[in-house]
Amino acid sequence: MVPIDKGGDRSVVTNYRPISLTSVVCKQLEHVKAWHLRQVWHKNGWLYEGHHGFRPGYSCESQVITACHDITDSLDEGVGADAIIIDFSKAFDLVPHDGLLMKLAALGVESSVVIWVREFLVGHTQKVRLGGQLTKKVKVTSGVRKGAFWAHYYF
Repeated sequence: MVPIDKGGDRSVVTNYRPISLTSVVCKQLEHVKAWHLRQVWHKNGWLYEGHHGFRPGYSCESQVITACHDITDSLDEGVGADAIIIDFSKAFDLVPHDGLLMKLAALGVESSVVIWVREFLVGHTQKVRLGGQLTKKVKVTSGVRKGAFWAHYYF
């Protein structure tokens, strides 16, 4: 993992974005599994229609546009619009591995895929690279890389 400065006081840890250096082979396997899961979940209608994350043609921007459109329609129709704001700050860092695996299994994901995700997560270690130096390995017991396809399905 390499910390990238997001700006601000460089002595504050939260002003850094962790970037995982993952092998090309792992990234390619993730893309294959992500494609497979999208096909299965789309075919079975398991994703909510308003789900914008990790779907082709959807993004954070499309989610915001949809929300604004829905609020505008409500105001035009003279009905109230309620909003709940949830801050998912650091959410990917806090995903419990066991909870993610149980949720994937409960959603009907094939056992071979759940096993593959478990093998990818359980027993995983990481080091941090700072100025050419590497820290000692530490065991990772929660959290997933922000780019990992299975991360979004936990929420």
